[in-house]
Amino acid sequence: MAEGSDPQQDVTYRAPVGSGDLKAFDEDGNSYEIRARHDCLPWYAEVVVVAGEVLVREWHAVGCPQFQELIRD
Repeated sequence: MAEGSDPQQDVTYRAPVGSGDLKAFDEDGNSYEIRARHDCLPWYAEVVVVAGEVLVREWHAVGCPQFQELIRD
């Protein structure tokens, strides 16, 4: 990140990360499509089972706008 840049907008590999869990399937049992986030370098996703439910856990830089939207919902 460049000096003087806003740390809340840091989406580099050095950025702090956070995660959010999303449903892996819609109400009809269809899986959701997951695409890489090229504008959030530390982004990745993993499949987890929580309380018997299959979820997709997305990891983002905490300054990533999509992550901020995810934790607001």
